[in-house]
Amino acid sequence: MLTRTLPPLLISAPWRARPKAALWVGSYPPRECGIATFTEDIRGAYDALTKESSDVIAVTDADKSYAYPACVIGEIGRDHFASYAAAARLANAHRADVINLQHEYGLFGGERGNMLLEFMSRVRKPIVTTLHTILPNPEPSLRHVTREICNRSDAVIVLAEAGRRLLDQHYGIDPRRVHIVLHGVPDVPLRVSRHFKRPLGLRGKTVLSTFGLLSRGKGIEYVIDALPSIFRRNPDAVYLLLGETHPGVRRHEGEAYRESLWQRVCELGMQDRVFFDDHYMSDEEVVTHLLATDVYVSPSLDPHQIVSGTLSYAVACGRAVVASASAYARELLGAGRGIVVPFRDAAAVASAVNSILGDRHLRTSIELSAYRFGRQMIWPRVARAYEDAFAGAIRQQVVVREAARMPAGAGLLREALPGPRPRVTAAD
Repeated sequence: MLTRTLPPLLISAPWRARPKAALWVGSYPPRECGIATFTEDIRGAYDALTKESSDVIAVTDADKSYAYPACVIGEIGRDHFASYAAAARLANAHRADVINLQHEYGLFGGERGNMLLEFMSRVRKPIVTTLHTILPNPEPSLRHVTREICNRSDAVIVLAEAGRRLLDQHYGIDPRRVHIVLHGVPDVPLRVSRHFKRPLGLRGKTVLSTFGLLSRGKGIEYVIDALPSIFRRNPDAVYLLLGETHPGVRRHEGEAYRESLWQRVCELGMQDRVFFDDHYMSDEEVVTHLLATDVYVSPSLDPHQIVSGTLSYAVACGRAVVASASAYARELLGAGRGIVVPFRDAAAVASAVNSILGDRHLRTSIELSAYRFGRQMIWPRVARAYEDAFAGAIRQQVVVREAARMPAGAGLLREALPGPRPRVTAAD
């Protein structure tokens, strides 16, 4: 049997070194979007783990400007092509060992976000890309750009097993290159909801809630249509819809969706039991209200959704969850960690909520199962998983570079190694 030994150079210090400095590329607060909040949270957790202070290149949407904090050392203008090359020059000169890209469709400019490829092709450091959305059955341009993003990354992170399957089956990405790192969540104690209601003026109420940036794809109308049945069985119940309208939705249609929801509430005569809070919720506010919640309802209309921050937070707080059957909900709420219902089915929502509120043992079982599962998602553990992914990306880049310098006799080993990701050859 033919065996080969790695040259000593390939198993020296770079293999064992842990990355320290990271540079994060994504939207960032005070921009109000889920990716911005996630980037801030993972950066904070990673810095706490490594005892470093990392920096950010923020992606700024068209015609906007923000008073970014000092950690933001540069910006990419979403539709400004030259800014992608400038950001790459900044990344190459930075002290960071590794670059993390937070990717969402629509965040970057060009057709299907292909301007990002200009940045990636010019960066000479390991790149680890976090994909927050992966769409099935992509049309050719979407498939091409997504494949290029993955192929130009030294590692890819997805937030659910469903994401890795989609990349394999619909984009032809080797699943061995894909890390599953669940959405990070705060580390909170498991406490019963009644302890947190009084400060919110909810003492003595049974609280149902839904959080997040509001848009028509959230399916809130099906919760509202379920409420009469829930309220008849639970006369002390109220429903909280918390979060502002998504800024992109507001630009195109204003508050039409929220107004239509409130009109339906009025038609059903529930104005005194349904409360809308139209402002962007900080992490602290989300947790405060979740701890006061008895049942969290997530009625998304997207069957292919592979991550939901608010759904993850609800599980982490040990709350009973009723969610429509998205890929993420099925994965997160399996094994008795919640109840999954069909899409666009108000009767099923009402039945699930009533079953939880009417059975103390069922509710307690769901809460305990959810909370225990959520412990693996707390931010310190997620940061450690990112550090592992970063270290692997650095090791791979070292291996590829050293393989390229091997003598001809090492051809078998060179062929077995993954190829380097594309780089531009022209000077910056």
